[in-house]
Amino acid sequence: MSLLAPRAKAFRYCPRITAAAAVGHVSNNRQHRYLSHHLHTSFINPSWSRSWSSSSHRCATSAKTDPPPIHEKLPDPKKVAFRFREFDLNGKIFVVTGGGRGLGLALAEALVEAGGIVYCLDRLNEPDKEFKVVKDRLGPEYGGSLNFDKVDVREAGNVDRVVSEIADKHQRLDGLIAAAGVQLVQPALDYAPERVMEMLDINYKGVYCSAQSCARQMIKYGCSGSILLVASMSGLIANRGFTSSVYNSSKAAVCQLARSLAMEWGQIVDGKPIRVNSLCPGNILTPMVEQNFKDDPKLRASWENGNMLGRLSKPSEYRGAALFALSDASTFMTGSQMEATQLGSEDV
Repeated sequence: MSLLAPRAKAFRYCPRITAAAAVGHVSNNRQHRYLSHHLHTSFINPSWSRSWSSSSHRCATSAKTDPPPIHEKLPDPKKVAFRFREFDLNGKIFVVTGGGRGLGLALAEALVEAGGIVYCLDRLNEPDKEFKVVKDRLGPEYGGSLNFDKVDVREAGNVDRVVSEIADKHQRLDGLIAAAGVQLVQPALDYAPERVMEMLDINYKGVYCSAQSCARQMIKYGCSGSILLVASMSGLIANRGFTSSVYNSSKAAVCQLARSLAMEWGQIVDGKPIRVNSLCPGNILTPMVEQNFKDDPKLRASWENGNMLGRLSKPSEYRGAALFALSDASTFMTGSQMEATQLGSEDV
């Protein structure tokens, strides 16, 4: 009997309380109240229960230490929201050329999801149907917006005008992704001279003028800007099965352009550097590439067999690289080539 005395004494201080009442008293947290409401126990007779309010004080004082409420153990949700804050683009303004479809649209989408206000410039009369799907999905909860303007990057004056209007509207410009480009698979001996200049006008001159216009506005409004020029793995190597010497050399020029502009603009404004990097993707399944496969049905198998993963990449697989380059996560990276690809044994 003496061994049972302490247990009986404990019940005199907290007489016949239910397990549900005890759980409800641990915390005023709404989750605990929900738990106590739905908790059922078979080992305590509900008829024993009586008002918890008459005994709660004695129970609390009899315990040596009460456990802290569960909400005190959880991380502050306000702090959790700022994890990886270097990637936050809230309130920042970006231009993406070639953003009406394909790779440019995928990269623009990533910037909007991070809170950026993005203007896609493309020579298409109307953006691709996928653009509307992406725009509808990007609701106001992301904090950014996706916009479209019809602009041909070959028209330097028009590019400069539109970029100026965007910067003047927001009183800032924070970044550019120059993704506008064209491709033509054709043997060098059959390449017409006029087609050479057509490709260079878009793939090189268009990129150059876009970067120039955006840098002017970054300097005007004192913004630490980031510029990402979309090149290609074909600007780094000669990959077998891809006979397009003009395209390859145009992308090599873009890589060198990024390094040169990075050196020139890195300290152009004291304390407000403009960073310039290039992105060199592997073979991507875009509308432009799908047309290549229609022209040459054997081409896809050749490209897929020529790399380590045995497949083509998707535009969405470069979203992270773009967000890294355009955000504060890469503030010490400039003049770099981001080689987001995997080369096969057939590449030289």
